[in-house]
Amino acid sequence: MTTRHPAPSSPSAVAADAGPAPTAPPADRPGVLVLGAGGRLGAACIRAFAQAGWRVHAQARRPLADLPDGAVAVATDLADTDALVRAAAGAVAVVYAVNPPYTDWDASLLPLARLGMDVAERLGARFMLPGNVYNFGSGMPPVLDEDTPMRADTVKGRLRVALEDEMAARPGLRSVVIRAGDFFGAGTGSWLDLAIAKSIGRGRLVYPGPLDRVHAWAYLPDLARAFVAVAASDDELPRAERLHFAGHALTGAEFLASVERAAATIGLSPGLAWRHGGMPWPLLRIGGLVVPMLRELSRMAYLWSVPHRLDGARLAQRVGPLPATPIDDAMAAALQALGHGTARGSSPGPLRAASCRAAPRARARTA
Repeated sequence: MTTRHPAPSSPSAVAADAGPAPTAPPADRPGVLVLGAGGRLGAACIRAFAQAGWRVHAQARRPLADLPDGAVAVATDLADTDALVRAAAGAVAVVYAVNPPYTDWDASLLPLARLGMDVAERLGARFMLPGNVYNFGSGMPPVLDEDTPMRADTVKGRLRVALEDEMAARPGLRSVVIRAGDFFGAGTGSWLDLAIAKSIGRGRLVYPGPLDRVHAWAYLPDLARAFVAVAASDDELPRAERLHFAGHALTGAEFLASVERAAATIGLSPGLAWRHGGMPWPLLRIGGLVVPMLRELSRMAYLWSVPHRLDGARLAQRVGPLPATPIDDAMAAALQALGHGTARGSSPGPLRAASCRAAPRARARTA
């Protein structure tokens, strides 16, 4: 049986209700369990689901600060399935935002994901996985949709294919992969802060690939709202589904131009002119002989030279139109989240600005 999800709060209501400590949500609201809530995607999903009126159970190994109203912390290990099921009883969706260290994927990726699938299966909830483009390999076509053949030719790509295949093969598991490009926004740990804008204070930008190649990007607050919309439309999905989040598809030159425009709006100036640089991939490959992280990054360097974008048509068909933050607004918010620049007057924050549109057809499964 299905029930209709109550309409999410308006942006003004969210702002007015914000308080110093989160409050428990009404019991009749649909529930979601966010695994790996301490990471950037997990935190973005907590905010998006809470602002859309969901009951949010936020699982993390470390204490969580600044949880929004409607979210409660679950300080339970991922391996403790029974405790997680008890804590998140009634949840209809499980967002798997766990991301093991990049150098540990071989040993950890599949075992950790199986723990998450176990929890979702026990809850009878939809298991929601953020996917990436590794599955398609270095020969991927310029436009990727849900029917594009998966021809992974790296270890990480083959692991991702194996994970998605295992999800689909579990007869008792309802699952969805929401595939997106490289994350940016909502904090540290992306290519934006680790490379591209690392030296923005000195007027220097570094792009990892040729400036004329299209690359897929996902602004995390927008992607989080897509997770909300998909969870709210669960009853319209097949048992195992794959959906692509279009995000922003930009050449390197377009991305850097957006960084420069956004920097100007928040008061960052390069001095005389912006200086551009590239990644020294040959040196990084040599360094990878002794530094595991450099080795792993170098193996995926093709992503910057092979043009690609994600076709989001099927996702839009499933859930309706999704809010998309204009690239310059997203970039300015992303830079400010990294501590750069100054506030831009009365401009709303990235999640609050569109929270009222987070779930266009909000329906939830009940027992």
